[in-house]
Amino acid sequence: MPTIESRLKELGVILPTPTSPIANYVPFVVTGSLLVISGQLPFGADGKIAPEHAGKLGQDIFNEAGQAAARMCAINVLAQARLALGSLSKIERCVRLGGFINAGPKFHALPAVMNGASDLIVAALGEKKGRHARTTVGVAELPLNAAVEIEAMFEISA
Repeated sequence: MPTIESRLKELGVILPTPTSPIANYVPFVVTGSLLVISGQLPFGADGKIAPEHAGKLGQDIFNEAGQAAARMCAINVLAQARLALGSLSKIERCVRLGGFINAGPKFHALPAVMNGASDLIVAALGEKKGRHARTTVGVAELPLNAAVEIEAMFEISA
């Protein structure tokens, strides 16, 4: 049975070193059998947000760039999970993803943008562990003018 790490390798995904929080919060909390990951921005391996992952959807950037930004956020979620747990093998399933899309007033393709994160999580964890509940919200602004921010909750083993 493939591991999360082997699936990520097949996808060509290398998890970056997680970035530090940009304000007064912790990047993750483990409580009982849950791992909660704070909102992750689309930071690249260089620790910066690429210009194509910044701005408002429907004004500055469009669907494909938004999906790529959401995918990058999901990669950063998994990087934080690995830091929190020491190994992604402790993830039993993704319980929930929450997505915040920096959207212009007439942009309605929020679910399609969020699929960038959901698709990566399902591909990495597999169908059974990767399918999750989800919320997608359009917002007026995000930190550092990021196009997308993704938070997550995972069930974990001891």
